[in-house]
Amino acid sequence: MRKTFFPVVLLLLFCLSSCMDIVEQYDFKADGSCNVVYNFDMSKAVSVLMNLMTDSVRSTPEFAMIKDTSLNFYSVLPDSTISKMSIDEVTMAQSSNLNINMNLQKSLMKVSLSHQAKNAADLQYYLEHIAHITNSGGISAIAKGTKSGQAAFDPQQLISGEDYYTYEITPHKFYRIIDISKFQAFLKKTQATFAMAKAMLIETPYKLVLNFAKPVKKINNRKAVLSADRRRVTLQTNMDEIIRDPASVNLKIDF
Repeated sequence: MRKTFFPVVLLLLFCLSSCMDIVEQYDFKADGSCNVVYNFDMSKAVSVLMNLMTDSVRSTPEFAMIKDTSLNFYSVLPDSTISKMSIDEVTMAQSSNLNINMNLQKSLMKVSLSHQAKNAADLQYYLEHIAHITNSGGISAIAKGTKSGQAAFDPQQLISGEDYYTYEITPHKFYRIIDISKFQAFLKKTQATFAMAKAMLIETPYKLVLNFAKPVKKINNRKAVLSADRRRVTLQTNMDEIIRDPASVNLKIDF
């Protein structure tokens, strides 16, 4: 029982990895660079699953595992993925960092992926290619060692949703429009995941934060909140709302 239950629980965690608190943040600098960070908190899903486990399973060494580490994103990609990457994609992955904070006994599971874009073109390239890299072959276990012997997880589940956006980014604008056909394909692929999450009362909040070095001139999304100094845009929603109205996350910002 002990040997078979742990892999099953890990599988459930992977299935629910689309069901998490997501905070996507952009910090635009005066020199045109931008730091973009995806923060994923799966702690609520872990907490629900932990309630299904017996004390004997919780006492196993696997569940006593604690990870709090920072890694280069390129270092956790498998050779099968790297072999398909272009030189530009390799450079992009090498300039991205991964942070993992995991303590299953305390129902803690947080992952963040960050990248420092040099300019608007670099940011657009990153946003258009990060999903492609993870979709071409992610890491399939949360606690398996990588080729460097470090702890890893499956980033494919985390970033794949970003593939349904189209972007237009310049030094003075940030436009992001959802591609309905790609979004419907994403929903078809993940419908079982969301059904499972709903049955377990797990929500999927989504928050987008954009910090600008200068005031925003124009914004088209009524749900987005503009700060008093017009330098921060915040959009909060959840996956249920996005499914009902995909256009609710469309964003055109001129600054």
